[in-house]
Amino acid sequence: MQRVLEPEVMDTWEEAVEYDAMDFVEVNTAFANRAIALGLPTGLVLDAGTGTARIPIMIAQRCPQWQIIGIDLSKNMLKLGQENVDTAGLQAQISLECVDAKQLPYPDRHFDAVISNSIIHHLPDPLPFLQELKRVLKPNGGILLRDLLRPQDQVAVDQLVAAIGPEYNPHQRQLFRDSLCAAFRLEEIRALFDAAGLLDVKVNQSSDRHWTAERAWQA
Repeated sequence: MQRVLEPEVMDTWEEAVEYDAMDFVEVNTAFANRAIALGLPTGLVLDAGTGTARIPIMIAQRCPQWQIIGIDLSKNMLKLGQENVDTAGLQAQISLECVDAKQLPYPDRHFDAVISNSIIHHLPDPLPFLQELKRVLKPNGGILLRDLLRPQDQVAVDQLVAAIGPEYNPHQRQLFRDSLCAAFRLEEIRALFDAAGLLDVKVNQSSDRHWTAERAWQA
C-alpha cells in the first residue's frame, strides 16, 4: 500500500477540540514513561508536535526538574494546550511555541532531549525535521520518537480501525484511518534516520501499530 499524505497541520478549533477529546491516555502514558526512562536527571527538553500538550503535562507532573518547550504549527492546538497547561498549574515548567519543526529557531546543541509523538506521519518529508533534531540536540542528548506504522494493505487498515473501540465517533475513526495511510513503514523510517546521520538511534516496532526510535541520555 502506497503512502497517502494527510494535512500537515490540524488548525481549526473544531479539529483541535475533537483531537483533544480522543482517548489517548494509555498510549500517552506509555510514551511519557519511556521519555522519563531516557534517564535525563535535569535539563531542557523539546517536544515536537506537542498538540494539546497532554504528554508534556504527564511528564512535568513527575519530573519537576525538566523544563519542556512544546512546539506545534497549529495555533488552535496550542491554544487548547495552553489551557491544559494552565489548568495543571505547570506554566513555569512548560512553554508552548508556534514553531515549524522543520526549521527550528533554536541554537545548535541547545536541548538535553528531544521527544515527539506522532509528528512524522504528518510531514511530507520528515528528513529536514530529523536533521534539525540532530542539530539542536546536545551530543549526549536523549531521543524518543514514536509514530504509527503504515499497514501492508487496506484490509489491515480496516482491522486496526475496527479495533479502536466504539467510543470513537465516525470522524475520529476517519482521522485514525488517514493517519495510518500517511504513516511510514519500519524500513522507511530506518532509512530516514540513517540519512539524517542519526546512526546510534534504535528504531524498532513497538506495538501492532507503532514504531519507536530511542536513544538514552548519556552522562
